[in-house]
Amino acid sequence: MINVLDLQFANIGTLSLLLNMIFCWIEFLFKLPLFSKINTTLAVLSSFLLGTSLTLRWYNAGYFPLSNLYESLLFLSFCLTCGYLILEKTTRSKTIGILVTPISLFISGFATLTLPVEMQKTLPLVPALQSNWLMMHVSMMMLSYSILILGSLLCILYYVLTKIKLTPPQFLQNLDIWSYRTISLGFPMLTIGIIAGAVWANEAWGSYWSWDPKETWALITWLNFAIYLHTRIVKGVTGEKVALIGSIGFLIVWVCYLGVNFLGKGLHSYGWIN
Repeated sequence: MINVLDLQFANIGTLSLLLNMIFCWIEFLFKLPLFSKINTTLAVLSSFLLGTSLTLRWYNAGYFPLSNLYESLLFLSFCLTCGYLILEKTTRSKTIGILVTPISLFISGFATLTLPVEMQKTLPLVPALQSNWLMMHVSMMMLSYSILILGSLLCILYYVLTKIKLTPPQFLQNLDIWSYRTISLGFPMLTIGIIAGAVWANEAWGSYWSWDPKETWALITWLNFAIYLHTRIVKGVTGEKVALIGSIGFLIVWVCYLGVNFLGKGLHSYGWIN
């Protein structure tokens, strides 16, 4: 079943993200104070529209809207936009917007403009997904992905700026601290999501771990950020070396989230493109 209203909210949210990205770059390039308020308003509006679309799907379908690729993409875009607002407010840096808005736009645009209509329908859950663990496992995984993507972007930005050597040291130090704090928040969520998934897998498939491609890459993702935190906390390493580990995590998260589903089939292929 297609609910036109939730699709309209998602489409308008995507348009709002497009405007947000354009104004973010204008503000960054021309340093126009007026655009700062416009950007914040557009980001809040985008979050509201995407959140409303997901809420309507939740109400109409009767289950948390994370059962297919379309819904998970919208949820990820929503989380990234909210995270960008929080980070921008906390760090008081407008640089984050020029990194996050293109990614949020691409994700939302891919969901609303590229995915076939069949993928955008709300359908009854397949038997394997009819579990209370759906909301716990998938929501925690998607939240962790969004936060770890933000942290990795900050690592990438830090690494690039240190190579350019034109950025004030104070800003680089703050960037290093906030990338660490962001990843420190996302890592426990990833851990909880993996544990919840293992419990659900045992309930659904009779095994806590099957070395499914998605499970394997989730483990690789966990190990990468575990190494980042271990290097940072235990070894006391800061700066370029640890930022490089965090930067690699950006690619690993995307392979885990999308890559394995496009490249091969597995037990996690529900609601994905065949």
